[in-house]
Amino acid sequence: MGREDQKEEREVLDSIFPDEIQDISETEYRISISLEVINEDGDDIESPTVLLQVKYPEEYPEQAPVLELLAPPNAPAHPLFSVTSDRQELLNGLAKTIYDNLGMAMIFTLVSTLKENAEQLIASRQEQVRQEREQKILEAEREENKKFHGTSVTPETFMNWRASFKKEMEEARLREEEAEEAAEKKRSRGKEMTVQLTGKQLWERGMAGKVEEDYEEDDEIPIQEVEKLMIEA
Repeated sequence: MGREDQKEEREVLDSIFPDEIQDISETEYRISISLEVINEDGDDIESPTVLLQVKYPEEYPEQAPVLELLAPPNAPAHPLFSVTSDRQELLNGLAKTIYDNLGMAMIFTLVSTLKENAEQLIASRQEQVRQEREQKILEAEREENKKFHGTSVTPETFMNWRASFKKEMEEARLREEEAEEAAEKKRSRGKEMTVQLTGKQLWERGMAGKVEEDYEEDDEIPIQEVEKLMIEA
């Protein structure tokens, strides 16, 4: 019964996978399974392919088939899927399907289950990558927003700010006082400057004696200077 069931199933598989199936022997063959992966816009990564190698034991389908997963020769690497790394997980995912279908032709069901599990595995990793990327974007946005928001106010930060503010105000007051003092000294120096006056202005302001005092150091005042003052008056 086993061998007849195997031949019958094999003929059905030929009609389903005419270009994907390859015989190894009368009881062993490989089926090429192309995974359907939805890439993001601008992502031109080639979808991976996995080879399911099937070997019928003598009592199949009463006995479970011998399965192996292989990567196609020279297949391009995929960033989110590797037959070498994911083989055992995918084979373990077929255990329940094999158990549920013992006694029946099950290879087509196993191919469908394997394809679905592998695609789901890649999809979950794609989602993880998206979440990690979004998390990085959110973290970058939070860091950027910190530039536009002040530090949270606490009693300690308020007291520090208050002390700093009082210090700045005191320094500003001192600078203002120093500037005022400098301006006052400048005004005083201006008042102390000697103003050259005409003889008439000297007589009008009662400062003629000042002129005489300026010449006390000499034996006598030159006649020319006295005449000059009189003329100007």
